[in-house]
Amino acid sequence: MLASVGLKALYDQRRALLAWALSLVLMAAMYVAIWPSVRDQPSLSDFLDQMPEAMRSLFVSAGADMSTPEGYVQVELLSFMGPLLLIIYSVTAGAGAVAVEEDRHTLELMLANPVSRTRIVLEKFAAMTVGTFLLGAVMGGSLISEGLLVDMKLPIGPMLATMFHMTMLAMVFGTLALAIGAGTGHPGISRGLPAVVAVVAYVVNGLAPLVSWLKPWQRVSPFYQYVGHDPMRNGLSWSSLAVALATVVVLVVVAVLVFNRRDVAA
Repeated sequence: MLASVGLKALYDQRRALLAWALSLVLMAAMYVAIWPSVRDQPSLSDFLDQMPEAMRSLFVSAGADMSTPEGYVQVELLSFMGPLLLIIYSVTAGAGAVAVEEDRHTLELMLANPVSRTRIVLEKFAAMTVGTFLLGAVMGGSLISEGLLVDMKLPIGPMLATMFHMTMLAMVFGTLALAIGAGTGHPGISRGLPAVVAVVAYVVNGLAPLVSWLKPWQRVSPFYQYVGHDPMRNGLSWSSLAVALATVVVLVVVAVLVFNRRDVAA
């Protein structure tokens, strides 16, 4: 197992991944348990309609209806909390790929072996990808399966499409953390800068319908690629996925290039 950088990275994350997965299962169970008390409360939909337009634009998906299972999970989980948790995991894994290893002086040991820097970056990226998609699958699978226990039947196809788009959103910021870590070797910057970019991207996408000067920037936001076409109603958007995938590929190439040219701190 130690012969593979990627498998070793996954092995090192095994306890953290298990904890993340259990947490997501329990979180889904919490939201599912609340659903029976929410579905018969039309006042909640009225409350959403009466929210200030800016708050509704930021925290509620367009057209979300709390009286339906898909509208409920959109409002409560998929608009904010779900993406936030996956982004936190992905950014943490991306920053840990190079920057944290370098900060702990374990990267030197890795480089002392006949392993190229390119291989290290690519296998670390692969490990981050496996972990992020695994947690996305756990979140989506938990919502679908646990929902059946309380007659909260979520449409499987749209749910899978939504979780796939959400996972690609997290991958964008995780790969950004990887590239920053590969270029700087600084754990704080590689965690903090993607977090700042994510907040700005979220606000731009949320407020663009209300603020005219933000409108041209909305399509640049990774959050627009996630929810701009409403995957819960319209399924996969191949154009949005292509943009997210292209962003990830460019960031991986940048990570490889900057890491190969940088002097690693001893």
